[in-house]
Amino acid sequence: MTGRGFVRAFSDWKFSVITLALSKGRIFDETLPLLAAAGIEVLEDPEKSRKLILPTNQDGVRVVLVRATDVPTYVEYGGADLGVTGKDVLIEHGGAGLYQPLDLRIAQCHMAVAAPVGFDYQKAVRQGSRITVATKYTTIARHFFAQKGVHVDLIKLYGSMELAPLTGMADAIVDLVSTGKTLKANNLVEVEHIMDISSRLVVNQAALKLKMARIRHLIDAFASATQEA
Repeated sequence: MTGRGFVRAFSDWKFSVITLALSKGRIFDETLPLLAAAGIEVLEDPEKSRKLILPTNQDGVRVVLVRATDVPTYVEYGGADLGVTGKDVLIEHGGAGLYQPLDLRIAQCHMAVAAPVGFDYQKAVRQGSRITVATKYTTIARHFFAQKGVHVDLIKLYGSMELAPLTGMADAIVDLVSTGKTLKANNLVEVEHIMDISSRLVVNQAALKLKMARIRHLIDAFASATQEA
C-alpha cells in the first residue's frame, strides 16, 4: 500500500470507529448497563488489563481509559467522540465546545463545604469576611463564596482534602460527598450543601456531524436506559 493509500485507509477507519472516553471506577461500572442497552459489551476488565484502549463486542466501538478530569479534554480535542464525566469536572473544565445531551443520573453525590467539628462556620462566612478553603474544585468554590459575599483564599489540592483543616492549613474544604463516612472519620462535618452532582454524556460536536447516525443511536439508547432506571 502506498503512503497516500495508507493515510486514506487510516482516515476511513478513524471515521468508522466510535471512541468512548471513560474513567476507571464508579463511572465505568455504572456506564456498563447503559452500554448494554445499546448492545455494547466491553470485553476486558480495566482493573485487570494494562490496556488503555479496550475492545468491545462491536468492531466499530472502543473504550479509552483516561483520568476523570481528562475526559472533557479528550472529547473536546477529538481524542474521543464522546465520554461520560461528572458535572463537577465539566464546571471546572468549562465545557466549551462540548455537546451535553444527557444527564445520565449515575455516580450521584453532592458538592459540599465541610469544616472541623466545633468550628463556627456561620461566623466565619458572614458577609465581607474572609475564609481559607482547600479544594480541588476552585471554580465551584470561588463562585459559591462570591455569591455569599465572602472573600475566599483558595488552596488547591488534589487529594487528602480532609487533612487541610486538621493541620491548620485551611478553615474548611469544598469536596464531593457521597456517604459522609470519610468526613466523620476525620472529625469533619458538612456545613453547607453546594450542588447535586451526577455524570453527563458529552459529545464532540464535529463527531456528531460526521458520525451522526451511530452517535444518535448511542444517545437514544442511553436516554431510554436512564429513563427506565
